[in-house]
Amino acid sequence: MSITTNNASSAPCRETTDYTNPIIHIDPSMCTGCRRCAGVCPVDAIEGQPGEPQTVNADRCVICGQCVQICSVYASDWSDSSPWEADSRRQERLRERDMPADIGEPLFAAYYSGSLKKVTDMMAKPGQFRIVQCAPAIRVSIAEEFGMPFGTLTPGKMAAALRRLGFDRVYDTNFGADVTIMEEGTELIRRVTEGGPLPMFTSCCPAWVRFAEIEYPDLLDHLSSCKSPMQMLGSLVKTYGAQLDEVEPASIYSVAIMPCTCKQFECDRPEMESDGYRDVDEVLTTRELAYWIKESGIDFMNLPDEEFDSPLGRYSGAGSIFGVTGGVMEAAIRTGYELLTNEKLPKLQLDFVRGEEGVRVAEVQVGELQLKVAVVAGLQHAYGLLDRVQAGECDYHFIEVMGCPAGCISGGGQPKLMLEKHRIEAYRARKSSIYGHDAGLQVRKSHENPHIIKLYDEFLGEPLGHVSHHLLHTTFQKRGPGKQSRSCNVLSKEGTNNSIQ
Repeated sequence: MSITTNNASSAPCRETTDYTNPIIHIDPSMCTGCRRCAGVCPVDAIEGQPGEPQTVNADRCVICGQCVQICSVYASDWSDSSPWEADSRRQERLRERDMPADIGEPLFAAYYSGSLKKVTDMMAKPGQFRIVQCAPAIRVSIAEEFGMPFGTLTPGKMAAALRRLGFDRVYDTNFGADVTIMEEGTELIRRVTEGGPLPMFTSCCPAWVRFAEIEYPDLLDHLSSCKSPMQMLGSLVKTYGAQLDEVEPASIYSVAIMPCTCKQFECDRPEMESDGYRDVDEVLTTRELAYWIKESGIDFMNLPDEEFDSPLGRYSGAGSIFGVTGGVMEAAIRTGYELLTNEKLPKLQLDFVRGEEGVRVAEVQVGELQLKVAVVAGLQHAYGLLDRVQAGECDYHFIEVMGCPAGCISGGGQPKLMLEKHRIEAYRARKSSIYGHDAGLQVRKSHENPHIIKLYDEFLGEPLGHVSHHLLHTTFQKRGPGKQSRSCNVLSKEGTNNSIQ
């Protein structure tokens, strides 16, 4: 079967919001100036004196949402007001934050702009083909919002809930992650063997990409040109998927469920469209999905397990581990090793790229190539490596950077945890659950996913080919003057020579 891309440049395109609008906010009427938010901000975007309300410098903010996660200052019951006045003040804040009116949780000083009302309004419009995709970190965290233990794996219940919310197709961002490995891995191999800017950085994390655009714009050609898995899948939904479903791309309303507060910014970037259509129309966080499920009266805990739709919901274990720090690197090595050597990778669990917040480095023998790699978790730890790249002193081939401390499982849009011990427990449980999910899947390498093979055979042709370059790759833009002086504590764990044998 032959499938071609749609030429729809004259078709109506969703009008995007102003992507320069701030997404992260601090309510000055609630903020006590404790500056816990400033302590976790990787780019010093929180400004203000101790004991006074803080503000967010939107020009520096990378929208990672870690300030939202750590904020512990919440609204009182407004005891100085009458019950009617107190309720009115609360409802006003709920509307500002796009949160359901009947939500019972406290309102904290630091928050992010939501999109739930926009999504529910659009879902009510007739004549649309409604599609949703879910990031790998959602399935190991959403259950916490319904009282289940940290790290409970619920992909089946999540798929079932999304169908009951009205989506016609439930797809998986993990499929987009598998596509990313095919494109990004091929791009790395070409840079290593044929020449190109090295080291090559991953481009999956929008907070990291925005950080590079603001702090190190002279290094943008070192980033992979790949769109993120979310945007890749969004593009495929309105081209390949549209033709398989025999629907017009203009009728598709595409929503992504993400653990990240920066994904809406990424979705709204002008570059993120293909053939005249936005790749993804709107993004909801994990917490927003939980609000929606509760508001709709869906009994999440007692839902049956249902499958994601095929083919864009079928994924490998490599796609699933994108949700943790080191996951992109591990998935890339699983495929890159076999593409370079034409030999089977003897061991799929690559412990030397797995770990916690900070910087991890390793040398991996891949055939005749001694591949030097690094993994960065938490943007505050990226400065040292990037300074070395600027100075021409960094000899790594491939560097993964994730904005949040444990990767996507610790994203700003994930369930909020008040105590540090609970955050530690939750991150470890979510990570363990993701790795367990990978280990239990029959296909664990992106290039062996039969639906990925079919996608390239029927539609894309080859990685970095004409079609894939048009749909799946992008450009980046300078957003600032470059790095400003700051102090940072770089944690580095030097790996040993890791010969895969």
